Amino acid sequence: MVKISKEAALKYHETGRPGKIEVKPTKPYRTQTDLSLAYSPGVAFPCLEIQDNPDNAYKYTDKGNLVAVISNGTAVLGLGDIGAMSGKPVMEGKGLLFKIYGGIDVFDIEVDEKDPEKFCEAVEKIAPTFGGINLEDIKAPECFYIEERLKRTLDIPVMHDDQHGTAIISAAGLKNALEVIGKDIKQVKLVVNGAGAAAISCTKLYMALGVKKENILMLDSKGVITSDREGLTEQKRFFATDRRDAHTLAEAVNGADVFVGLSKGNVLSKEMVKTMAKDPIIFALANPVPEISYEDAMEARPDVLMSTGRTDYPNQINNVIGFPYIFRGALDVQAKAINEEMKMAAVMAIADLAKQPVPDVVNDVYNVNNLKFGREYFIPKPVDPRLISEVSAAVAKAAIDSGVARKTIDNWDAYKRSLSVLLGQETKLTQKLYATAKAHPQRVVFAEGIHPTMLRAAVQAKAEGICQPILLGNDEAIGKLAKELDLSLEGIEIVNLRHPNEAARRERYAQILTEKRQRDGYTFPEANDKMFERNYFGMMMVETGDADAFITGLYTKYSNTIKVAKEVIGIRSEFKHFGTMHIINSPKGTLYIGDTLINNNPDTEELVDIARLSNTSVRWFNEEPHIAMISHSNFGSDTSAGSRKVREAVAILQKEYPDMAIDGEMQIGYALNKEQRDATYPFTRLKGLDVNTLVFPNLTSARSSFKMLQALNTDVEIIGPIQMGLNKAIHFTDFDASVRDVVNICAIASIDAFVWKLQHRFSK
Repeated sequence: MVKISKEAALKYHETGRPGKIEVKPTKPYRTQTDLSLAYSPGVAFPCLEIQDNPDNAYKYTDKGNLVAVISNGTAVLGLGDIGAMSGKPVMEGKGLLFKIYGGIDVFDIEVDEKDPEKFCEAVEKIAPTFGGINLEDIKAPECFYIEERLKRTLDIPVMHDDQHGTAIISAAGLKNALEVIGKDIKQVKLVVNGAGAAAISCTKLYMALGVKKENILMLDSKGVITSDREGLTEQKRFFATDRRDAHTLAEAVNGADVFVGLSKGNVLSKEMVKTMAKDPIIFALANPVPEISYEDAMEARPDVLMSTGRTDYPNQINNVIGFPYIFRGALDVQAKAINEEMKMAAVMAIADLAKQPVPDVVNDVYNVNNLKFGREYFIPKPVDPRLISEVSAAVAKAAIDSGVARKTIDNWDAYKRSLSVLLGQETKLTQKLYATAKAHPQRVVFAEGIHPTMLRAAVQAKAEGICQPILLGNDEAIGKLAKELDLSLEGIEIVNLRHPNEAARRERYAQILTEKRQRDGYTFPEANDKMFERNYFGMMMVETGDADAFITGLYTKYSNTIKVAKEVIGIRSEFKHFGTMHIINSPKGTLYIGDTLINNNPDTEELVDIARLSNTSVRWFNEEPHIAMISHSNFGSDTSAGSRKVREAVAILQKEYPDMAIDGEMQIGYALNKEQRDATYPFTRLKGLDVNTLVFPNLTSARSSFKMLQALNTDVEIIGPIQMGLNKAIHFTDFDASVRDVVNICAIASIDAFVWKLQHRFSK
């Protein structure tokens, strides 16, 4: 675990703009009209609509996506009662987590009031602002009263996350841990060390899952809570036991099946663990030092199933697995409360998610290959992108079914997709690509079957249903790698192109290629030798119809791949060149960038073809292309060779293709700022149009444009490279492509092959 120093933490919080969150406008505000709509006089109209119907606040304001994180600072993390203002960094941090995991806006509100009555009054007065309230870091027993009262007096979701967040995540973990070892929850003996807000809430939820009250022992700082002890709070009295044979922690855990620690570090010894029942379950959740270290617990009992609150050990109990998605689901149906049905739905959704195949992105983050349900993985990881769709949908459905929702959801698949789009996991474009590919899956050859990324992508593409993968490579080596990566090759064809069994096919391919290129100096022996190379062999599979599409590029140099593609597949008759395109999906819209891979320093003729190819490709994505030819100059302001060739290409295109919406040369700032461009250069053919396609003067500038966005980790999705201009569906990847990048290319390749089939079917 990375050690966090005081200096590093303080620098993080003060560098640049102090704090961790900000407010950003969501509507245009640059013109006087914008401001008049945003404020006076236009704002009066939504005000009156809300006066007529208060629920219209969800329609005209951010109420439906706004949560208050409210605290009085009386129980901050492991710091205790440090006061409202001192707790503000924690509340800001909670707001950050709400935003990055749930897409939820947050105002953090620190209330300098310890009296529960006055605290509740303050919250009740400001509640109309919000769609939900997250109570945070309020000490027990006051937190119980505060939450119960606010749930009773307010008509929006209220949840004290310190109680219920830990309860929901740990309950999902407990359910799955018991399933792993085959124990019946109704029979297990449970010890809970701690009797604060989290411990009380956790234990009640465990009971809702099936743990018997008579099988529970709860301890506070004085030992086991027994019914004969005086001065117990109402909450502790509920869990007091009549047993007299256990007073200390050592006596309580003897023979116990489950230990849940919500107390302080290093209170559970190895000797105590040794006395627990077979396959003991230990949730040591004190932070940052657990009740017993992972190492000590495993040394004492190798059969232990262990969870902590730490990121550096398996099965982390982390509230971020729950609260962003619970509130997301509640907000999306405009719920009046977060009730027990919604909390239990979250438990079940989280538990079920851990049993499903783990996305590649999760394995990559934790640098593992084989996360799967079992002793080392029975709780989803916080970075699992499926949490928002699965948990939020389960909570929203439970809200509707239990009658606390103001709004219903009819199409749950569409709702889940919208949640993926919300956090940038997918866009409408990628969803459309996947849906189209699934409807017409094609036989796609993956050139580098022995590459881990290519192999994972093929397996994932098969699972997504977007293609029928064919892997090129040594079948034994691919099988060994698949085993190491814990991947199933069921339903995936492997072609060992160098195997003697493929000799006849190699010779057939060589003969076809020789006949096709004999006027270019090809001989049969030369062509036959080339069939031992995966790019030649794989592209010939597509050329002959043995496959529909081909993907390569993780190992091969681009120059070699380009040469092979020209020889085997050839360039479409209406063009003299081919290229590639990258798509940039951003919150401001979609941009198509060409050429990003093939033509290093194109001349005027090549730029004309790249622009025409880009025009055709954008239409392929069902968009009307508005093309800007990019340079360092604007419309002749510089006469150097670099800008001159762009200007000449534009002149040719505008003359020969008068219907094409294209202009330049122009700087990228003018291309993307319609108002500035139209005011400065009112003669442009692009007047009034939003440019969506950029053609750069050379490969360096084109690649730098999207590589810079990748390096800055801006809020964009980049898809590509996408082949433009070859006769058949031959597609390339970048050598540093991720699994998701390759799967995206696979979807495009599959659609490309299907469209090619349709076109040639009709042409015949």
